[in-house]
Parts: sequence; structure tokens; C-alpha cells
Amino acid sequence: MSDQHRDESAPGRNDHGACDEYRSFSRRQFLGRGALAGAGALTAPLWLPGVARAAGGAAPRTTLVYVLLRGAMDGLSVCVPHGDAGYYQARPSLAVPAPGKSGGALDLDGFFGLNPAAAPLQEAFAGGRLALVHAAGSTDPTRSHFLAFSKIEFGLPQQPLGNVDSGWLARALVNAPPTAPAAGLRAVAIEDLLPRTLAKAPKTLAVPDPANFAFPGAAFTADRRRAAIQAAYPAALPPLNVTAGTTFGGIDLLDSLGIASYQPEPTATYPDSTFGQQLRAAAALIKADVGLEAITLDYGGWDHHANQGPNGGQMSAMLDDLTRAFAAFDQDTLPVADRVVLVAHSEFGRRVAENGSAGTDHGHGGLIFVQGGAVHGGQVHGPWPGLAESQLDQGDLAVTTDYRDLLGEILLEGMGVSDLDAVFPGHVHQPLGLFG
Repeated sequence: MSDQHRDESAPGRNDHGACDEYRSFSRRQFLGRGALAGAGALTAPLWLPGVARAAGGAAPRTTLVYVLLRGAMDGLSVCVPHGDAGYYQARPSLAVPAPGKSGGALDLDGFFGLNPAAAPLQEAFAGGRLALVHAAGSTDPTRSHFLAFSKIEFGLPQQPLGNVDSGWLARALVNAPPTAPAAGLRAVAIEDLLPRTLAKAPKTLAVPDPANFAFPGAAFTADRRRAAIQAAYPAALPPLNVTAGTTFGGIDLLDSLGIASYQPEPTATYPDSTFGQQLRAAAALIKADVGLEAITLDYGGWDHHANQGPNGGQMSAMLDDLTRAFAAFDQDTLPVADRVVLVAHSEFGRRVAENGSAGTDHGHGGLIFVQGGAVHGGQVHGPWPGLAESQLDQGDLAVTTDYRDLLGEILLEGMGVSDLDAVFPGHVHQPLGLFG
């Protein structure tokens, strides 16, 4: 969902303390408009009322739920390195206290701890379904939101913008056989517009609200308008004719799912927020078993240059919303946990030292959440570079894990991709051991 249509009073939907770049740019400057590139026939509804199973008979594979935390989340305030003295030296007022102290971090392994506002993650972490990857991110040194978004979504951090026009996830879908060849959709962006991650992806649709998605306009003229559109576009040149002619398959599919009446698992309680309801819809789509291989979402508002509030302030409130949604999604997808993986990260992290406005400025290394039944969870992965002055990357947490290594492992182990060079050309893959 674009920033222009979000409830600014809801957690994660404001830009208080954000830099001018983050406040001023329009999502439409860097998101491509999305449409379905082909739809297939559906079989009869199965266990969930109104839900149809995709035809094809292929063995089920991992469905990737990919969340971009736009604005640059401060990973040091989420997964707190309480065992590194440099953390408390750099943040005399913003540091989350050590475990055992008032408002202290929830210890994970004796060195790292969770922000108390992220307490909902404890069950999945303890159950081995959640891993955290620290000091992770892109090798590109930019501190511009716009450039970082673009390069991360294209998956080519060393390439100048303009040299590529397809997203890394789109290339992955192109280079992997579909889970169900006859499925109407392979990927969905729960947003107004397709992100660059899915630019040029096959059978992909942007769906702002999957619970309320149908052919628009007055019902009594719908059949005539639909027939006129279907008759007008076959003569157009590709890809317009294919897109226009088959988008109706996606509309009909999503309209048939009855997501508005979907009932989560009894142990799953989603927050009544934009992101919470988006993840609820994502779970419904996955459990409907319609052949979806990827779902993308955005959660913006993490650009906290002032009044960051990791302890009871605005970041704390956002973390509560985010992690309650993650926890509900974990519980809701337990019946299919081994074929679902959620990945969430930002375009970059934030500087180690707090600034003079009770916030933090643009940095480098960040934090990646990886959640799913096949994840080697219950631990914080990745080499820790340290927070002593001599260990920093120009004042920032250094990147020791390339985000493409984590994504590449998911693509190889669960999503049917065999040639990672087609997805991340020129990158030498170094698996983390998170799967398999």
C-alpha cells in the first residue's frame, strides 16, 4: 500500500523524525505498475469455503513472504547486542538496557537480546522457527533511501540504475518452473503497485486489499464493461494484449477466495493494523493453496532521525505492531510451516552512535528476520563485527552477511531455482546454513 493511502495515525504509518528524502519522495517514482501476466483454469473449491486449488499436480514448494521495512529500521534497537560494551558507549540515552535491568532486553543467547517491544517473537525463536541475521545488508555503500530501495529490489547493488529493468524475485520466478503450471497467479504484491522486486515477473498482480478485490464499478454494468474490455485488447501488441486478456483470471481467482471471511488458526491474533491485516490476507492466500510462490509487502516509517523511542516511544510502538503480526502469522501458518518462509529487512541500517535529536542517522549493517518451519532458528546468525571504534565501517555497523546470500539459499533450497547467477549475476553465493 502506498504511503499516500496509509493511516498516518496507525503504528508504522507516520514519518515523524524522518529525513527530507524519505518524506518527500513518492512511492510512484520507483514502483512499476503491476498486472497479471497470465492466468489458468481453476479446479473446484476445497476445504476453505470459496477457495480453489491450483491445478498442475506439482510437489508443493516454499512460498516466500518478502517484507521490505522501508525507512531503515535500527536493528541495534531490535536485536540488542547487550554483550558489546561499544553499544552502551555509543548510545548513552537510546540504548535498550541490559537484561535484568528495568526495561531491559529479553536475553536470547547471553550476548544478544530482544527489545521488550519485540517480545511476541520469543515463542517462534524458542521453537526454532525464527532466526535473526545481524550485521546484514547490501554491499552498496549508499545512504540514500531511493537508491538503496532500487538496488536492493533489483538485486544488483553494484550496477548503476538504468542497467537493469527486472527485479531479483521476478528473475527467480522466470528461472524456476512454476509450482502449479495451470495456476492463475505465481506472485502477489499486497500493495497499490508492483514493487521493483517483481518488475517483469510472470503471472503477478498488485492487490492492495485481497479481502476486497473484484471487478470495479456498478454491478449492473459489470458484464457489459468486462465484455467490452475483453473484446478490445486481443488485437493490441504484447505485452498489453496478454496482460489485459488474462488479468481477469486473477480478479476472478482472488474474488473467489472469500478472504474477508477467512478464519485464522485459534492461536493466531493479528493486530488490527494495516500490516497485521495484510499478513492475515497473506496467510489466507497461502493456505488456500492456489499455487502462489511469492507474496511481497511493505511496512514503512522506520526513518527515525529524531525521537526514535526504542524504549516506550514511536519505534517501540511500531515494533509491537510488527512483531505481533509476525507472531500471528507464525501461529496461523503452523499447518503449512515447512513450506512457508517470511523474510523481512530494511534498505540499510542506522549509525551506531545516537545523534543530538534523540535519534539515529542513516547507517549500513542492519537486521534480517527469517521465519518459517524449515528455518534453522533459535539463534542469531552471521559474524558479529563488533562496535568498537576500530571495528566500525565509517561509524556504522559493518555488513558481514550479504542479503543475497540469505535470499539465494531460500531460492535454491525451497523455490526451485537452480541457477543463482541468473538471479544475482556476478555474485558469489555463500550459504549461511539457514535451511536444509
